[in-house]
Amino acid sequence: MKNVSISDVRAFVLDQKGSGGDYHNREKGHWLVDTLIATPMSAYPEYRQSRTSFGLDVMNSIVVEVEASDGTVGVSAGQGGAPACYMIEKHFKRFLLGQDPRNLNKIWDQMFRASLFYGRKGVPLWALSAVDLALWDLLGLLRKEPVYQLIGGAIRDEIELYCTGIRPDVAKEAGFIGGKMPLPHGPADRRKGLSANVERFSEMRKRVGPDFLLMADCWMALDVSYAVELAYAMRALDLYWFEEVLPPDDFDGHKLLKERAPWMRWTTGEHEYTRYGFRKLIETRSVDILQPDVMWCGGLTELLRISAMAAAYDIPVVPHGSGVYSYHFVISQPHCPFCEYLNTSPDCLSFPPVFGDMFVDEQAPDGGRVRLTDASGWGLTLNREDLKLIRISI
Repeated sequence: MKNVSISDVRAFVLDQKGSGGDYHNREKGHWLVDTLIATPMSAYPEYRQSRTSFGLDVMNSIVVEVEASDGTVGVSAGQGGAPACYMIEKHFKRFLLGQDPRNLNKIWDQMFRASLFYGRKGVPLWALSAVDLALWDLLGLLRKEPVYQLIGGAIRDEIELYCTGIRPDVAKEAGFIGGKMPLPHGPADRRKGLSANVERFSEMRKRVGPDFLLMADCWMALDVSYAVELAYAMRALDLYWFEEVLPPDDFDGHKLLKERAPWMRWTTGEHEYTRYGFRKLIETRSVDILQPDVMWCGGLTELLRISAMAAAYDIPVVPHGSGVYSYHFVISQPHCPFCEYLNTSPDCLSFPPVFGDMFVDEQAPDGGRVRLTDASGWGLTLNREDLKLIRISI
């Protein structure tokens, strides 16, 4: 590898719907108003119909570029809009300029420690994650190797996928090993809503048959008593897991779920951050499967630390979303049995690339599986001609 240093860092807001890391920023379809979804805002009728009604799509997608002194540019998708871009250009950039791009741990540690007074979770970690992913892309390009080779190599030839969307039955026909669909109702809908939840998942179980992995996405919308009652009401449906039923900070609640319905797989982690956030979930064995999002939790550098802790307890890790970034991680980890494919098509009848038109060569699932290439870095080429990128004036 050449002896180079980092010469520039650039962050852009992606100003268009349908592409990028913000999965909910769509023109139409099941991510908007076509499907009733339980959320933490479900108790308020005016924000009942969709996740975007209360502003989930306001934190736009971003693009981060890290350039080396020889002109090589590492690129990543991210989320956080103008606030994340401001943090990257105004704050984090100082910890990259002039650095050897191989100093991933040092750069990560300095960004994290320097932002402790306003960071630790949320948008600051989204920004840090995007920088980290761009650094890994740059390192792979400089070494002319795919990222998964940089972190230990592949342990399998291909990755089996489950599909998140509203049509698990269609996903089964396409070859996916499982399907996860949103829970429509939460505690505010009381017994009528609970019965409607059971009815919906009962109908889908009939469509997909007994051997297909059927999961429920609860998206932080429930409380302990409702979640346990729902688990017992659906026990005969043999759901593979209940995902993220509680707010992420309710660590004691997750422990109660496992005590009161020990036969059910409980999963969470999508909205948790860094190894510190996952430590208690791991140590108390409150969760059966961890689901960190590599684009949010601190990037690949931190995901590897979270993964190592989970492996010591034999807890599987199945990352949330993030497309190819998750694929490179999963294919290298023995305790990651399969991966999520997040379906962004309007009706879930097709299976497009996760990031839409953002990259010209992003792999889409083939037969419910993905087989990685040996392309350098993340194997992604930014679609510079068709994207509307806005650099925030600092």
